[in-house]
Amino acid sequence: MKQVRIGVIGTGGRSSIVQYWHNPKGNSIVVAAADVSVEALDRFKQEVNEEAFVTTDYKELLAREDIDAVAILTPDFMHEEQATAALRAGKHVYCEKPLAITPEGCDRIIDEAKKSGKHLMVGFNMRYMNMYQTMKEIIDSGVIGEIKAVWVRHFVGLGGYFYYHDWHGTSANTTSLLLQKASHDLDVIHWLTSSYATKVSAFGSLDYYGGDMPNELHCPDCDKKDTCPDVSLHRLTQCAFREEIDVEDNSMLIMELEGGIKASYMQCHFTPDYSRNYTFIGTKGRIENDDVNDKVYVKTRKSGSWQEMSDITYEMKEMPGTHGGADPLICESFVNLVLFNEQPLTTPFAGRMSVAVGCAATESIRSGGKVVHIDQGRHKSSAIMEETDRVNINV
Repeated sequence: MKQVRIGVIGTGGRSSIVQYWHNPKGNSIVVAAADVSVEALDRFKQEVNEEAFVTTDYKELLAREDIDAVAILTPDFMHEEQATAALRAGKHVYCEKPLAITPEGCDRIIDEAKKSGKHLMVGFNMRYMNMYQTMKEIIDSGVIGEIKAVWVRHFVGLGGYFYYHDWHGTSANTTSLLLQKASHDLDVIHWLTSSYATKVSAFGSLDYYGGDMPNELHCPDCDKKDTCPDVSLHRLTQCAFREEIDVEDNSMLIMELEGGIKASYMQCHFTPDYSRNYTFIGTKGRIENDDVNDKVYVKTRKSGSWQEMSDITYEMKEMPGTHGGADPLICESFVNLVLFNEQPLTTPFAGRMSVAVGCAATESIRSGGKVVHIDQGRHKSSAIMEETDRVNINV
């Protein structure tokens, strides 16, 4: 294979990454799309490839022999069915996070990937952001010693717009936003510590969104649209205070990871600002990011060595492309996986584990904060081998 021919399932907001795959003279080309919206498919043809095959039935796309791989960019609750069907159809699969909305669903997808012999990649684009790659390299260098504590605060500014004006706001579609939103953060915690969570206790509630407004109400039709603080008059317009909303907008987790590492994660969707603040504390020092000012700070403690003489500030360079330059890199990584078996920065098991932790944390929240142990499932041993292969190939 000299060029990967890609079909896209789901042409909504996340389909903006398709631009990085459509390179007719390069290693990949986008040749097809499936979506339930005819209008969205028309827009896809205009913006991406006017000659592309389009359909409202994704199974028609999977039946085509001229498609090598598919990108699944649909809502979370559709991932399991579509990824499984794509693998059975003999396609390589790129699936947006979360891989599924239950760990059992993730296991079924991974099982199917192993049976098919096709590649499966999870869209953890934060692993491709220069800030977190920088933090990973610093931590792995040993400068802050052995990690013992992790603190993460996620301020989700515009949380209402992104998560409560559409399908994200119901647990039937997402399980909780600890999968949809926090799956990135839980994965980064696992990745930077090189350890998976073993147990979790969590508290959370629906403190701001939801309410008693009709489920059928849309912002443009509401008589409160001129005064509502969370009005949305653009792409996503369902009322953020409608009755059906049942996913927490304010959550706090504490976790114990392999090796006894303690970690905390806090997420709030009605904060006025947007940022992710990560702090990792080791036996020799501390590393912390500032994604508002694009900096990473390394501070060292008294150690009797030269390292205690100074602290270091790293300034992130601006990278081309969306999501801080991560999207073009992760798209290229998928193509290289299919064409050259070049292992990406993540694994399907990592995708499974972020879902497992999110589900366990949700169970804890909805049962009063009890400690829930994380089931690592049946794929752990093979995942260790995959991770070893990835490290060896990318060194």
